[in-house]
Amino acid sequence: MGIFSALLGNAGAVSQDELKKDYAKLLLEGEEIELGFKLIRDIFIFTSKRLILVDKQGLTGSKTEYLSVAYKSISRFSIETAGTFDLDAELKIWISSEVQPSIKKKFNKSVNVYDVQMVLAHHVLM
Repeated sequence: MGIFSALLGNAGAVSQDELKKDYAKLLLEGEEIELGFKLIRDIFIFTSKRLILVDKQGLTGSKTEYLSVAYKSISRFSIETAGTFDLDAELKIWISSEVQPSIKKKFNKSVNVYDVQMVLAHHVLM
């Protein structure tokens, strides 16, 4: 992920091995990491059972919030692909019956948003 893209708030893909090494303690028995993305210091992880949002807080990032969102609580989601002049693609997720999206994330062009959509569709719609 390029520094320019990171400064704009765009997420880049993170390898499953790196995510397993750093976040295995969060996983349930039998739960597998499917996709993960890093946004400067924050991470969001799609597992076989839920979406985990890792929010590093403060100047040093030593305080961390781990938010788990069960796929069954996601009522809808959307993706917006990057265009010719757009540098990013966007993911929006609505939890339960909220009017505004609860989660919004931007991805740089290195991320295939169709892969993200496929993981969400598989878990939310199946």
